[in-house]
Amino acid sequence: MATARPGWMWMLAAALILGLAEPVVANEDASCDNPSSTGPSGNGQDLASGAEAGTEEDTRSDDSSSRIMNGSECEKHSQKWQAALMMTPSQLYCGAVLVAPQWLLTAAHCRKHVPRVLLGRHSLPLAYESGQQKLHGIKSIPHPGYSHPGHSNDLMLIKLNRKISKSQNIKPIGISARCPAAGTTCLVSGWGTTSSPQVKFPGALQCLNITVVSEEKCKKAYPGQIDHTMFCAGDEAGRDSCQGDSGGPVICNGSLYGLVSWGDFPCGKPNKPGVYTKLCHFTKWIHDTIQANS
Repeated sequence: MATARPGWMWMLAAALILGLAEPVVANEDASCDNPSSTGPSGNGQDLASGAEAGTEEDTRSDDSSSRIMNGSECEKHSQKWQAALMMTPSQLYCGAVLVAPQWLLTAAHCRKHVPRVLLGRHSLPLAYESGQQKLHGIKSIPHPGYSHPGHSNDLMLIKLNRKISKSQNIKPIGISARCPAAGTTCLVSGWGTTSSPQVKFPGALQCLNITVVSEEKCKKAYPGQIDHTMFCAGDEAGRDSCQGDSGGPVICNGSLYGLVSWGDFPCGKPNKPGVYTKLCHFTKWIHDTIQANS
């Protein structure tokens, strides 16, 4: 998993060529301030139009794709909220998270044409998997404060064409209103590249335990590039997210705390942790936006 910033970093939403034949919001536990929250945004992009507002150079999503570095295969269907955003029946370009029966959350830099969404999948290379659900995105709503190339406020809601059918393999996850504390162990998942700079794609969803890094160390790793909407996580062993993982979930204590956003290139450098969207600042915006567009 990795991202691209000007010159040295890359977008995590890299396209993964996998040869496929076919293809509520916040947990009220100690909320922090919401400095980036705004009222509901109704200016959604019709995904069927094919308009692209995403970038291709500083996030963990671009045409070179990538995935979890030094992770391992997830227990099958343990990440029931994990979604795959497909550019074509055989191209994954971003991950996403099911946060409500008809809504996904992903990175704002993943704003591209989304012809289909896959839920309930473990192995993307398979043409079909029992229990899967294929849906379409009908509206994308990036946070109005999203900025490129800095990737501040890097989150976006996607409305699905219908509500999911509840099953043992698919369910939404709640978003924590608590900000991630340094030293917290979290889990990140995705189908992004498992090696960097060389690209190697996994056959199954990868999971990785990462540790939240202090704000001081995060800012030291990326001078002048970290703001209050971001947090860093990783470890000295080079475990990291990478290209293709963008928009995927960061799960801490059973709740959604972050989204894969950006990082250094190549992925997995000991002193260059991955950078993630800090969702505790956006619970009100997410809730209000879903309510205003339901």
